[in-house]
Amino acid sequence: MSTVSLKHVYKVYENAEKKHGEEARPAVSDFCMEIKDKEFIVFVGPSGCGKSTTLRMIAGLEEITDGEIWIDDTLVNDVAPKDRDIAMVFQNYALYPHMTVYDNMAFGLKLRKVADVKRDKSGNPILDENGNQIHVMRKYTKAEIDEKVQAAAKILAIEEYLHRKPKALSGGQRQRVALGRTIVRNPKVFLLDEPLSNLDAKLRATMRNEIIKLHDKLGATFVYVTHDQIEAMTMGTRIVVMKDGFVQQIGTPKELYEHPINTFVAGFIGTPQMNFFDGHLSPDGALTFANGQRISLSKTAMAGFNAEKIGSGLDIIMGVRPGDLKIMESENDSCVKARVEVIEALGNETIIYANLDLEADETLEKSTTNIVASAKLKNNPERKSEILLGIDEESIHLFDKATETSIRK
Repeated sequence: MSTVSLKHVYKVYENAEKKHGEEARPAVSDFCMEIKDKEFIVFVGPSGCGKSTTLRMIAGLEEITDGEIWIDDTLVNDVAPKDRDIAMVFQNYALYPHMTVYDNMAFGLKLRKVADVKRDKSGNPILDENGNQIHVMRKYTKAEIDEKVQAAAKILAIEEYLHRKPKALSGGQRQRVALGRTIVRNPKVFLLDEPLSNLDAKLRATMRNEIIKLHDKLGATFVYVTHDQIEAMTMGTRIVVMKDGFVQQIGTPKELYEHPINTFVAGFIGTPQMNFFDGHLSPDGALTFANGQRISLSKTAMAGFNAEKIGSGLDIIMGVRPGDLKIMESENDSCVKARVEVIEALGNETIIYANLDLEADETLEKSTTNIVASAKLKNNPERKSEILLGIDEESIHLFDKATETSIRK
């Protein structure tokens, strides 16, 4: 079993300067989570949200200000990093440039000790005066180190590079060596801090698949930090979305995509990004946008939202994903008119950037009336033309404008 539990964890940097008479906000605030054995957890969020700080607190590289961190049944607040039985892969790989790949992978094992019993020169256990074995901590033998390094190299397909030094390797090969250095230790928990951010797009996609396969092979607990929501969606069994030191939502990729708890999660998860529009929702389902256009939601669609929140009417933010918009031939109650501004024909899909304000001047600045649609089209509309966009009302997300939280039941 390799579980990690974070209970009301806070991190405040002591050297944070006071601003306007108030202390700077904590880097991490009230982080609570239970990470199960063999899970692949991904921390995701923009730069400065606290995801790497949280990972470093689990590793013991950052002291926690308040709260508790447990690994299995052990409280590790005051346990040194080397004694937590975790392994960490850094963004810059942190390989020793003067050592070969073999020595880089073996180095940690040479410094560690393993529990054993005291033995004589023939390898037989030595017993004490009561006939019990004498337990000791000893260093790994050369044969044991070689066996572990060779096994890890085989898993990562880097056996032919063991004699090379890091400078003779590509970025992807160096990343595998960094992973191999953690695998040989067989730790309880793997911590990975944006390990693919230095790779090109094609290699990142390849290494994503390699890390997923590695997780399946090892059957270990992985905690992975990234700012890339695509990595989070494709790799994580559960995702932790963070902003300004606070956890916004924890859930499976499907849960976060289909049921975002607020506008931040809704906008962060999904590519292209979700469209947002200010409007007013009436109890009868009439949804009027800020630019005057209007759609009507059916009783079935309205049943999915909190009637108490809506009351006699509510100022809302409507969210709709580009893939839930379709170009329509004729108008209906769920259609809006838009003027095409830019068309991106990507082959497998076409992304259309349009404006709901038909009279607005063309501008590169994002406004509350811009809309993005993503679909497979046989014939693309022309720029400046007017189109009808049908909204899949079952896929509409509504958020209270005052709190930016979902009003879905």
